[in-house]
Amino acid sequence: MSSTEHWENWGHTYEADPTVVVPATVAELQAVVADAAASGRKVKPIGAGHSFSGIGVPTDIQVRLSQLRGVVSADAAAGTVTLAAGTHLHEIPRLLAPLGLAMANLGDVDRQTVAGATSTGTHGTGAAFGGISTQIAGVTLVNGRGEQVHITADDPDLAAAALGLGALGVLTDITLRCVPAFHLEAVEAPGRFDEVLAGWDETIASIDHYEFYWFPHTDCCLTKTNTRLPATTPVSGPSSVRRYIDDELLSNKLFGLMCAIGRRVPAAVPTINQLSGRALSARTIVDSSTNIFISSREVRFREMEYAIPVEAVPDALREVRAMIDKRRYRVSFPIEVRAAAADDLMLSTAAGRESGYIAVHRYAKDDPADSAAYFADVEAIMTAHAGRPHWGKMHTRDADYLRTVYPRFDEFVAVRDRFDPDRVFTNDYLDRVLGA
Repeated sequence: MSSTEHWENWGHTYEADPTVVVPATVAELQAVVADAAASGRKVKPIGAGHSFSGIGVPTDIQVRLSQLRGVVSADAAAGTVTLAAGTHLHEIPRLLAPLGLAMANLGDVDRQTVAGATSTGTHGTGAAFGGISTQIAGVTLVNGRGEQVHITADDPDLAAAALGLGALGVLTDITLRCVPAFHLEAVEAPGRFDEVLAGWDETIASIDHYEFYWFPHTDCCLTKTNTRLPATTPVSGPSSVRRYIDDELLSNKLFGLMCAIGRRVPAAVPTINQLSGRALSARTIVDSSTNIFISSREVRFREMEYAIPVEAVPDALREVRAMIDKRRYRVSFPIEVRAAAADDLMLSTAAGRESGYIAVHRYAKDDPADSAAYFADVEAIMTAHAGRPHWGKMHTRDADYLRTVYPRFDEFVAVRDRFDPDRVFTNDYLDRVLGA
């Protein structure tokens, strides 16, 4: 059963009117792909549409995996759980809880599907922890011929399929290596720009999960340090009412209002950021890992994020600060800075090197031309540091550039040639970043 429907991603950066198919079984999905391959049509799976880049944009048939969700199998003793690919990250804690398990690390948004998050390289922070894709022990997908393919932990193709950009096939299930459930102690505190950067190397080496936000036009930062604790550690911290005020009313409702004011009166942005930065106060919370890792994001924005060598982060951020001042941009969104361990996935932004991540945002209703110029200037700084763009976020890089920063780029292309020789799963974005 199919229909033509209008589709738009969360960030309002792309829209389309594809033929939508919602398979109820893997066999139905195989038939859709096989028929498309035989007739020269294109197929693009979509998760929650949380990517800002064009990676999930359909040009013909859009496959939605909303009926392929939940636990397929689990081995609590081994700590592995196989999930249907359409399962959303926010559904996973409830599914893992009866097994006493949790995901080892997460980003700060949980609206994505597990297939979408891993296919685009979603990551959290922590110098000893990789992105979500590094937790994958195996996948099943439907390739460009409509064949079901199982890829296990000892199969070299997993280094491509665990973070495959949707270029190899439609994922149908993903096996995750989980860990025993755990709590986190989260300490949030104000910091100063120069001091935070001066302590970058030492801080990320000594803290399980560390990130900070810098408020442009100010010297103010918000630091977040998360320490892993046993799941038996009592929950503590501000009351639920206090957390609602901080995380919903202030971080979303009031922040959204401030962004709207800044859009109408750009000259007010530095003053707003100064007031916001000076209002920061310390707090400590102990809660489940999921409740600490995940944050509510209600204010719509557009985002660019680059991974650079971890030691280059302080210099790169100073360059961004100087560029904002020189070009007189008015940036209402804080800049987010994180770190991740090196891994061996072919197209991971942390492939072969410990990486620092600098993410810049603009309010979704800001002037598009000004936002585009800002992103271009940030991108120039990041590429000068051999930056690798987050696959799901805005960037302009192409295959010629990406080949220079990914040592295994051509290995991935060779895997793609085997799995999808006729490019059933391609779109304009994949043609640009991987080649046609």
